[in-house]
Amino acid sequence: QVQLVESGGGLVQAGGSLRLSCAASGSTYSINAMVWYRQAPGKQRELVAGITSGNSTNYADSVKGRFTISRDNAENTVYLQMNSLKPEDTAVYYCNAKAGRRYEYQYWGQGTQVTVSS
Repeated sequence: QVQLVESGGGLVQAGGSLRLSCAASGSTYSINAMVWYRQAPGKQRELVAGITSGNSTNYADSVKGRFTISRDNAENTVYLQMNSLKPEDTAVYYCNAKAGRRYEYQYWGQGTQVTVSS
């Protein structure tokens, strides 16, 4: 099993920055990709950014140029650097780990609240 713990959320003003962290433990050798999702009130959960074991990244159009996903393999941690934050970025952010050769297993963190005030 894999356990994920997010941290770094908080309240910031528009234009500010936050860095989210997701620390993985357990069977981390099985993880092939780590992804950040977010869910705002009244909206469906959406993909924000993802990174694979091959260091390929992808981003939602709404965050391109503002957010950067990265990983520290030695520490089994993935980061989401969020700059130029907008009120529409307000959501609960969830870390997701995809494991197994065919992504047979998925694991979720508990979520961390990001609130951007205008």
